[in-house]
Amino acid sequence: MKQAPRPARRSWWMEEALSHPEFAGPESPPLRGDTKADVVILGGGYTGMWTAYFLKERQPDLDVVLLETDICGGGPSGRNGGFCDGWWSHIEDVAETYGDADAMELLMVGGRSPTEIGQWCDRHGVDAWFRYAGCLGVATNPNHERGWDELLNVARRLGVGHEFEVLSRDDMQKRCASPTFRSAVFMPDAGTVQPARLARGLRRVLIERGVRIFEGTPVTRFRTGKPAVAETPGGTATAGEAVVALGAWATWWREFKPRLTVRGSYIVVTAPAPDRIEELGWTGGESIYDERSSLHYLRTTPDGRIAFGMGGLQPNLARRIDDRYDYVERYARRVARDLVRMFPDLADVPIEAAWGGPINVSGLTMPFYGTMRSGNVHYGLGYTGNGVGPSYLGGKILAALALHANDGFTRLAVVTKKPKRFPPEVIRSPGMFAVNAAIRRKDDLEDAGGRAGPLTRFVATLPRRLGYKLGPSLAARPSATGRTPDR
Repeated sequence: MKQAPRPARRSWWMEEALSHPEFAGPESPPLRGDTKADVVILGGGYTGMWTAYFLKERQPDLDVVLLETDICGGGPSGRNGGFCDGWWSHIEDVAETYGDADAMELLMVGGRSPTEIGQWCDRHGVDAWFRYAGCLGVATNPNHERGWDELLNVARRLGVGHEFEVLSRDDMQKRCASPTFRSAVFMPDAGTVQPARLARGLRRVLIERGVRIFEGTPVTRFRTGKPAVAETPGGTATAGEAVVALGAWATWWREFKPRLTVRGSYIVVTAPAPDRIEELGWTGGESIYDERSSLHYLRTTPDGRIAFGMGGLQPNLARRIDDRYDYVERYARRVARDLVRMFPDLADVPIEAAWGGPINVSGLTMPFYGTMRSGNVHYGLGYTGNGVGPSYLGGKILAALALHANDGFTRLAVVTKKPKRFPPEVIRSPGMFAVNAAIRRKDDLEDAGGRAGPLTRFVATLPRRLGYKLGPSLAARPSATGRTPDR
């Protein structure tokens, strides 16, 4: 590639969405002065906005204030790959982490999110390019194929074997032809969205329902207690209940630092090439990810583009978030090269933009929800790159917590089970950096037909040895939850 891909502003998705008046406006100026509300929400991504939506669904007269540093959807919610699914690809780790009964409850309630999001878009007139076409997990080397039986055995044990279909290499090539694709698992209960359109459409619905949104409003200090007080450069927001939905930016809060770490994910998007996509046979609209731990994830768009991403590209020791997460030229080039390696016939199709961003990662790779000691500050964090569908459920959970409702949402295992703690900082950041490098090296060598050396294999699998659900499995097949895509 002679020229590096253009860095997008926030993301190509957001550029596209904001070019349409229905997603751009109306404006929500920064907070000026002091205000009081029933609930204040910190963060204008999917989790914060779905929480506001479900609060108003439960109690329409509730006064809800939402504070966002940038614009709503300007973070991960508007830049991810647009995979809209539940936790079916995580089934082995979900069962091992929570036990069969709680796992089934999570899988069933989370599995409803894609369908319900599509229905929500129809009901509210939000053209988010929602397409319910399923998802393909593809093997790109023999190691990936050796564990399909393990996956299916867990699914059958839980009584959900019908949610998975193993495709032979020939069948996979008919769905999407690539020299790197081998066999695959198809999961029908999944879809895709234009993530920024969904975020901005949700913002519009919230404004129509009376949620007071203040964009360009960073919280400079947050005081827990009763009431909770969010201090901003222009004023304060005081409320009886508060919700923290800050994603990766919550990593440095004292309450959450032991339970979160940060990784990066990068995406490129091609120019429209519908004829080339048709030649690949990729006309069903399925989203695709490969079985690498530093996985690739890809999907098409209605105008014939391919959005292609890669997880686990960590630009620094993750001790702070800076603009290197947004765009690093060598990572943009790497992702573009991998796209061409997967689809050589697309080598002459221009790359229109590239972007990246931080992902908040939990030790169990599942989100976790709860309430701080004050009893009135609630949080939802740790999506580990899979937040489009689960954040919809997260909004229901957080709305229930903020209203102190003792119902099924507040009793889910992602609320009641404590997240796993990471090692202290002196070990965590350099350790994660070394592990990520080893994971990528192992994946690259195996995809090239080689084998990683014993030291690389040991470092890459170290998180699993320590009880985390991160990185390649100690068994033959890497578990789908051991990846951090930002899908």
